[in-house]
Amino acid sequence: MSSINAKTYESAPSQKVTFLCLGVMGYPMAGHLLKAGHHVTVYNRSAAKSEAFCAEFAGAKRGLTPQEAVKEADLVFCCAGNDDDLRSVVLGEAGAFAGMKPGAIFVDHTTASATIARELYAVAQAKGLHFVDAPVSGGQAGAQNGMLTVMCGGDKEAFDAAKPAGMAFSKAFTRMGEAGAGQLTKMVNQIAIAGLVQGLSEAIAFGGKAGLDVNLVLDVIGKGAAQSWQMDNRGKTMVADKFDFGFAVDWMRKDLGLVLDEAKRNGAKLPVTALVDQFYADVQSMGGQRWDTSSLIKRLQ
Repeated sequence: MSSINAKTYESAPSQKVTFLCLGVMGYPMAGHLLKAGHHVTVYNRSAAKSEAFCAEFAGAKRGLTPQEAVKEADLVFCCAGNDDDLRSVVLGEAGAFAGMKPGAIFVDHTTASATIARELYAVAQAKGLHFVDAPVSGGQAGAQNGMLTVMCGGDKEAFDAAKPAGMAFSKAFTRMGEAGAGQLTKMVNQIAIAGLVQGLSEAIAFGGKAGLDVNLVLDVIGKGAAQSWQMDNRGKTMVADKFDFGFAVDWMRKDLGLVLDEAKRNGAKLPVTALVDQFYADVQSMGGQRWDTSSLIKRLQ
């Protein structure tokens, strides 16, 4: 069974691209690049993952280090775990920046801090390279379907050059501003989701306590002002106590940590976000580290 689902790709010139870090997001994203007609080289710290990718996608090549993998690429895409993982892939003697040819563009899909985005942008500029911070929203399903929403920060010229290839795995690929603006936009996204999931959790728990048919309630209120993506896609699975899919609680806590750190720097007041972050800590203590973020309702049951 393929790791990606069928998609109609926009017409774009074939390019030599590299994808670094083949996790649950990166693996299908790289697959869409190859299916869209690009020449794809991959790298993953665990060689078995890159070997599996090349076995699934005929024509793909792999590099043994980031430096080796990027040497022919016009575009380098990456989706690492956090700031430290990103630095380990990008910097150093065997890092991507050591192997990229002058003028090549590095597009980082990691959800990381705005600080590291600006740091790597500056390093890239000094080396004659380009850097675009481009975190994504849409989860594993969005990556598999090639329907991610991508929020970008960086120079317009680099963004414009990267967008046609990036649309292979995206439904929207938008420049939000200068370096770091993509990461800051992703933080806004996570703030909105955190409060919404908590509200949905309380609503479903209340409906159950009130003796209502909660699935019917969701059908009805989902046609009005309470409707949301979370209600449409997670409401009934929350009622059914199913949380073995989607965006993991551990990942959400990492993201909310970035949000709260940034809020300390810019002075934003985030009382609900800080509270929901602690609620997610409660879910972790219940053993729910890998449960979907909709598992917030478990605290209320």
